[in-house]
Formats: sequence, structure tokens, C-alpha cells
Amino acid sequence: MSETERQSQDAASTGTGYRVLARKYRPKDFTDLMVGQEPMVRTLTNAFETGRIAQAYMLTGVRGVGKTTTARILARALNYKTADIDKPTIDLRVPGEHCQAIMEGRHVDVIEMDAASHTGIDDIREIIEQVRYRPVSARYKVYIIDEVHMLSTQAFNGLLKTLEEPPEHVKFIFATTEIRKVPITVLSRCQRFDLRRISASDLVGLFTTIAAKEGIEAEADALAMIARAAEGSARDGLSLLDQAIAHGAGVVQAEAVRGMLGLADRARIVDLFQHIVKGDVAAALGEFQGQYEAGANPVVVLTDLADFTHLVTRLKYVPDAANDPSLSEIERTKAAEFAKGVAVTTLSRIWQMLLKGIPETEGSSRTAGAAEMVLIRLAHAAHLPAPEDAARRLAEFSGDNGGSRPSSPPSGNGGGSGTRVPYQSSVAARAAEPTPRPQPSGPTAMLRAVPNPEPQTIGRTEAKPAEAPKPLVRINSIGDIVDLAGEKRDVKLKALVRNFVRPVRLEPGRLDVNLTEGAPNTLLNELAVKLKEWTGIHWIVSTSREEGGPTMVEAEARTREQHVIDARQDPDVAAILAHFPGAKIIDVRVRAPTPEEEADEATPPAAAESEEGDILPGDDIEF
Repeated sequence: MSETERQSQDAASTGTGYRVLARKYRPKDFTDLMVGQEPMVRTLTNAFETGRIAQAYMLTGVRGVGKTTTARILARALNYKTADIDKPTIDLRVPGEHCQAIMEGRHVDVIEMDAASHTGIDDIREIIEQVRYRPVSARYKVYIIDEVHMLSTQAFNGLLKTLEEPPEHVKFIFATTEIRKVPITVLSRCQRFDLRRISASDLVGLFTTIAAKEGIEAEADALAMIARAAEGSARDGLSLLDQAIAHGAGVVQAEAVRGMLGLADRARIVDLFQHIVKGDVAAALGEFQGQYEAGANPVVVLTDLADFTHLVTRLKYVPDAANDPSLSEIERTKAAEFAKGVAVTTLSRIWQMLLKGIPETEGSSRTAGAAEMVLIRLAHAAHLPAPEDAARRLAEFSGDNGGSRPSSPPSGNGGGSGTRVPYQSSVAARAAEPTPRPQPSGPTAMLRAVPNPEPQTIGRTEAKPAEAPKPLVRINSIGDIVDLAGEKRDVKLKALVRNFVRPVRLEPGRLDVNLTEGAPNTLLNELAVKLKEWTGIHWIVSTSREEGGPTMVEAEARTREQHVIDARQDPDVAAILAHFPGAKIIDVRVRAPTPEEEADEATPPAAAESEEGDILPGDDIEF
């Protein structure tokens, strides 16, 4: 016996040949698959009982939900055979002749292939050549192709004919995490099963059962943390449970799991949420710092905060969601309290800001600082009114101001132009009634028209609006910006504006443009900074969905093209081109008018004026 064989035998005899929980407790029949996959099990049960067995199956779902395990169980059910039963069945409580070999992946008639490493047409051609031979010992020859979406287009096309009309002794079982990448021609030939994520409550129950079988003491809060971290994957959850058992030396405690996963205490997440809702920035930063020093990952803190925000929002509409066993007691009670006191608009705003802040924190080189900035924004936003509240208050304010003066002065009161009549519209309506109404006791105000030639406010002094600063340089067009960039010797910005900027709207302090393809992402920011520096006023430069005018380069090209067209239509130029075959117009230079020509007022308008781009006598034309 070799040394390696002897060590392997010693390890097996001493029990050190440990199998991880994900393999040890892998489902072996359909009763085990009932955890989270009840719809699929029910469909297969009815199909096997009625003999409606499909020729191909497509199993899809996220990683760790049991696609490969389901494929093996299905292959076992198709080839089930005992001394009493010799037909496909889903009742697999008694192991059959082929069950052990199939579940261990070593049966000669159940061929498993990983499409990630066998993507070509040659691999599929080998399957096509082998399907015509009957199985060696089993009832069906079963091909299990994992990650089938990795096959090439040629491989899929080569499989289509065999998949549509396979021999009676052949069954196909496909598994994939990317169902959208599988051609519809393949999907239409398969019976599809979507293996859904396993809920946190089902995972908690599964972990509790396994911990009891293993004789492991596990706290309920610790198992709930593992279930949440698994995100619906039983395999991931069992791997984490294995890690937690090793981390805690056989005991799974919440504190140890929290440190292992880099999580924050759920109670502290609730406290952080409370500080944010109150708008207490200092308390929120202090709580976050405490969690960070305790080993919590800043990204995980924000993610847990988003989860709690979602829980509070959900409880506003589904109160029964508080019965989820994966929730701690403080989460259950506090979330219900927040659901009653925090508005949906506030929760929605927190949620949106966290969705934006979490990727920012993940991509930052200083995750703790980035997370603190997100918390500051959240706490600051707590004092801001909701958009609909702000709009309502603005409407009410506008309504009060609009009701304090009539739209036009009443006749007979001398209310002409420049006259303001300060009275409430309801008082004016009563004054217009034909019959007098009894006046209330006490002093009354006599209303009269007050001439007001200059705009002013009765009873108070209005502050005059501050005058807008005047720009140092006036800009009326994109050409002015280009000229200004040339004067400031900014050749790069000048070239970028000429080539990529299409003007849409231009007014003092604001420029709306449409950028052409290939424009740098920083062009608008650079342009706004330079305009402020050169003109002395603040500029807002933004992109517009409107097409806008042509860029300066495009406009100049069109002008040159028009000059060439006009030159070709000139009789003298046409005669030259006809006299010299092969001659081309290279350039047209329009001569600027001399001062004498501009001052000549005796020239008839018809002879002096011409549209821009027209070729006039004296213009230079190069051939």
C-alpha cells in the first residue's frame, strides 16, 4: 500500500474526510425539493402519473437554487427501477438500481456536460452521433447540459433537429442561469421550469433542521443573518453556515456571524434609520462611526439601511410581512412603528438616495467617507418638504397674493391706469350686491381708490430687486464664443466648440446646446468655467434634446459648397470649365466690399444688395 493510499484510509477511519454541508444535504428526491420549488414538483408529479413525459426539459434560475441537483433527480426518476417498480416515477423513497450512480454523477447512461467548457459544434456533433445507440443498462440515455446558454450559435443550430425529434430512448435536460441567451428555437422544444429563489423563511427552517441533525447550537438571529446573506440560494446559505460553524468552533452565535459577514447589528441599523428620519446629522454620523469601528462594512451598512427602508415601506401596505421569521424582534416592532409615522414620500426619497449612494460608496477609494456623505444627504433631506407639499404651499401662497387685489379696478372709482385698489375680493363682491347687508358692530374700514402712479406696496416698503451683473463681454452667438476663445489663446476650447457644439438657445448667463458624436464629456463644464472667467457672470451650459443649428465647421462647409455651386452657375466660369476639360473649382473667395463701395449711396439697391454667398464680379475663383 502506498503512503498516499494509507493516509486516505487513515483519514476515512478517523472521520477527517469531511463533506461540506452543501454536498452532504443535497436533495436526493422530490420530497427534498419541496423546499421552495413546490410548483415544479407538482407539475412533474402530474406529468409522470399521466405518462406525459417531455423529450427535453429546461431548468432556469439563479445560482444555488438546485438546477443541477434537480436534473439528477429527474434523471433518477426517469430511470427508476426496483424489484417491484419498473417505470418512471417521482416516488423515490426506496433507492433503485441506478439511483446511487446517477446522484454521484458516474452512471454510464446519464451524461453530464458543462457547456461552459464544451461550447463548439464538435462537442454537439459527438452527442448527435451517440444518441442513436441505445442505453447500456438504464431505461433512457439522459444528457444533462449545464450552463447551456454558453453554447455557440453553430452548436445550437446543430442540436435543433435532434432536439425536435430525438430517439425514444433519449432525454435532454438543460440548465442555465441566463435564459434570455438561449435561442427561442431551443426553448420552444423544451418543457421549461423556473426554479425560484428560496425565501428567507424557508432557508431559516432548512438551516434549523440541518443544525439540529449536526448537533450544532445555533441562535435564531444568526441563522436569519445567514439566510438574508444567501439571497435565495440554498447552496450559498449552507456554505455560509459551514463557515459560521467553523468560525464559532461548533456554536453559531449572532455576534460571531455578524463579525464574519461584516454586518452591522440590526438594532443599530434601526437606530441609524431613526436618526436619519429625525434629521439629526451628528447622531447619525456618531452611530455610523460606532458601527464602522465595530467592523461593519460601510457598503453593507447602507445596504442594510436600504433593506430596512424597504421593510418599513412594505409594512405600510402589507402589515402581515412583519411575521417573516427572518426578521428580528426589534426589526418587527420598530418597522411597524415607523410605518405608521413616516410618510411614503419620505421613505421613497430615502430609498432613491440610497440606491444612488450605494454604488458611489462601492466605487470610492474612501468607502467610510463616501458613506458618511450619503448619510449627511439623507439627514439633510429629512427637513425638506415633499415635492407635492412644496407645490401645494406655493399654490396657496400664490392664491393669497392673487386674491388680495382684483384683476381690474372697478368702474366709477377713478381706477384708471396706474391706480391700485387695496381690498379683498370677497369685500368687493359684497359691495357689488344691490341690497345692503347689515354691518357688524365695531369699527369698519372705509375703502377707496388710491392713485398710485408708481408701483409700491400699501403699508410696507418693497425691497427693490438687485440688478443682475452686466457681463464684461457681450456674447450673442457661438461665433462670439469662438472669437473670445481665440483672443484668450485657448486653442483647444476653440477647436472643440467649432467642431462639436450645435447652438439651441443663447441668452445672457445661459447656453443650451446639442453636442455632436465624439464630443468630450467635460466640454460643457470647461465651457461654463471659461465663460464665467471671461465674461464675469455665472453661466449655465446644458445639453438639449433639440437638434439645434449646425456647428461652425458644418456651417462653413455648407457655405463653401454653396459658393462652388454659385460659381458653376456663373456664365464666365461655366465657359472656362467647358473650354478646359478636367478643370475643377478648388476654392471660391468672396471679396469684401471696399469702404468706397459701402459709402456709395447712389448705387441702386437691386445692384448693390445680394444674398449671402452669391458670387459677385471681382470675386476670386481658384481652379
